[in-house]
This record gives sequence, structure tokens and C-alpha cells, in this order.
Amino acid sequence: MGRILAIDYGRKRVGLAVTDELKIIATALGTVHSADVIAYLKRYLRDNTVECFVVGEPKDMTNRPSEAERFIIPFVKNLRKCFPDIRIERYDERFTSLMASRAIMEAGAKKKDRQNKALVDAVSATLILQSYLESQANP
Repeated sequence: MGRILAIDYGRKRVGLAVTDELKIIATALGTVHSADVIAYLKRYLRDNTVECFVVGEPKDMTNRPSEAERFIIPFVKNLRKCFPDIRIERYDERFTSLMASRAIMEAGAKKKDRQNKALVDAVSATLILQSYLESQANP
């Protein structure tokens, strides 16, 4: 049984989160530089079985792809090429950065931690994954 790994792709940083083997809990893995994400995933997959990548799909308020999508599409193509046996699903990521910032603030993080974009990206990936899991449980 494999895990599900969420990817919140950004031009500079990529937030990553993963489920437990039972696919119940989403946990942040952290962030990596966007140029290093494929190498990171190859290393991660040496020790862990992943059955699905969930890649955030940014949309605007009219449900159309946002500007960031033009950077994500080439990444997804490369992901498919590098990991042809792993299913890739796209999942709406609207408001995840805002929700991540709020969650960090509500957790009592100091101002410096709340401004840490890497932390926001990791929490965003976790929120994308948790939302994806909930959508699969309640189709």
C-alpha cells in the first residue's frame, strides 16, 4: 500500500506533504527549491512507496486556471516523464496559502514564523492533501 504525496509547486519553492500508509493523515514534509524537487522525490521514493502525486491546481475566482499554471504544466509533464508508474492528480488549491497563514497564526506562531514562506508552502501542501483525502472519502 502506497502513500499519497502532495506537491504545492512554486517557481522558487515547492511545498510537500505526504500521507501515512493508511492514507488517513496528511503530514508536511517541508519545502525544497523548485530546481531540486525531482531529485528529492527520487530519493524519497527509494525508501517509500508512493501511489499518487496530488499536484495543486491554482484557479482564479471564476474557476479558470491562474497565471501560475503556465509554470506548473511543464513541471507536471516532467513529473510524468520521471515517474511514469505513479498516478498524478490535480487538485484545486484556491485559498490554501491564506488558510495556511491563518492556521500558522492560530497555532500561536511568532510573527517571524508566520512570515516564513517555506513554512506557509509546507502547510499549504498539507492542506491540499488533507482536502484531497476528504474529497476521496466523500465523493
